[in-house]
Amino acid sequence: MPAPKNRLKARLAAGEMQRGLWLNLGSALVAEMAGRSGFDWCLVDGEHGPWDPTAIRAQVMALAATPAEAVVRVPMAEDWVLKQVLDLGVQTVLVPMVDSADQARAVVRACRYPPDGVRGQGAGVVRASGFGATPDYTVNANGEICVLVQAESRAALDGLEEIAGVDGVDGVFIGPADLAADMGHRDDPDHPEVRAAIAAAIPRIRAAGKAAGIILGTPEARAWAVGLGVNFLGMGSEAALLSARLRALAAEDPA
Repeated sequence: MPAPKNRLKARLAAGEMQRGLWLNLGSALVAEMAGRSGFDWCLVDGEHGPWDPTAIRAQVMALAATPAEAVVRVPMAEDWVLKQVLDLGVQTVLVPMVDSADQARAVVRACRYPPDGVRGQGAGVVRASGFGATPDYTVNANGEICVLVQAESRAALDGLEEIAGVDGVDGVFIGPADLAADMGHRDDPDHPEVRAAIAAAIPRIRAAGKAAGIILGTPEARAWAVGLGVNFLGMGSEAALLSARLRALAAEDPA
């Protein structure tokens, strides 16, 4: 039995819209709740949420019982980090702060077994292969990993065609907050210069034949991005949604 088909990878390659939710709280129960809410994917955030492989595994297992596909954002583009998350059975990764095609190629190599990459040969004892119950896992595992890289700087936008053109990169995700900071507009991702840069970048990603992603906080902003060609769309974060609702409830005057 080979590695399972990555349905999210196939849908993105077909240009289908895939909507999802960020998971920052590290809770398997919340992950299960989100996975049953109608999203196409849920992303466990190991960059701005806890990088705790045990807790990430619990969230991935919870999502496996729901219709939503699991995505994990790693904290950094390091081979050992990617190896750990792939061995947990994750088939789609989002990698932050990728500024060049060389960095993108290194990420792809970290996600592939030799001779195509440098992923360590531990399949027989990890969750990805059912702890050895899928003996042919490595036969097609390379082809079922979905690699999404984040463009979050002016340097990344300058080299966007080269990054998107890397074989094995399935999509490029624009990080509005970090891009805004790099452009001199920290905490203002809606600044006209930032919006213009994003508006120019998304069609370039799609023209390269790759999925284009972004996360935006309002329906108007999301509709704007979809109109530009985004098809890996972050709808928000469970932490932000819960926090906002709690503040609104606490401010409510029951009198």
